[in-house]
Amino acid sequence: MTVDLNSDLGESFGRWTLGDDARMLGIVSSANIACGFHAGDPVGIRETVRGAVAAGVTIGAHVGYRDLAGFGRRNMDVASAELVADVIYQIGALQAIARAEGGEVTYVKPHGALYNTIAHDERQARDVVDAVAAVDARLVLLGLPDSAVLRIAADRGLPTATEAFADRAYTPEGTLVSRREADAVLHDPDDIARRMVTLVTEGTVTAIDGSIVSVRADSICVHGDSPGATEMAARVRSALADAGIGIEAFAQALGATSASAGDTDRAAALDAEDSGAAPLGGVGRS
Repeated sequence: MTVDLNSDLGESFGRWTLGDDARMLGIVSSANIACGFHAGDPVGIRETVRGAVAAGVTIGAHVGYRDLAGFGRRNMDVASAELVADVIYQIGALQAIARAEGGEVTYVKPHGALYNTIAHDERQARDVVDAVAAVDARLVLLGLPDSAVLRIAADRGLPTATEAFADRAYTPEGTLVSRREADAVLHDPDDIARRMVTLVTEGTVTAIDGSIVSVRADSICVHGDSPGATEMAARVRSALADAGIGIEAFAQALGATSASAGDTDRAAALDAEDSGAAPLGGVGRS
């Protein structure tokens, strides 16, 4: 049994430092790296990417609303054309930095308010899926189980993965308790570690009202900006190991499967063109 551990990194800006990226990269298997819209600057993002490549950590684009002042946590009613372009831009920027450092972007995880909005807002969810598909349909889209964005992505044939949050409380409906509410963020490392072992082995978490909620997760997010974040992440990883649960990046297996399928389709299309037949999704050459 394995599970992925991911964390939001690369979010420092100028002289303002957020989290301990270097230490967190020694704990997690996937890094959701900011793309400069909700947080991060090019120098810091590149440094985090370089660290991820050196540590063998999978890189994901942590895309968000264009909202540095609000850290991407303010809801925005963005026009579709703008949101699609913004997400394409962010993925492309991180892809360029990753390639410059000998790495690659293998998945996309939306951030903050955008993440929560596309869990239920089908229009914005479709915009994000359109953007990811326009860049590379092999990129894995990471999000909440049963969310609108993952359903739409799956319907489009994009690879998807689900995640749970180690340090967040859950509602009886299986959604995250709003950060505006008391006790939305958990702080006890031992309690968090026990919750995550139960989640992986039994597929459940205890909601804020004490009820038991089913949660499917390919990945567990350990936030890098919480107080004591690295200690908590290390405790979670240790508890999972003690329970016989291995840590493995979700995007590698999913991306490889998707890439193989994509390569097969492209090869079939080229063979069809060479034979004069109609290629997949198109028409033959005259």
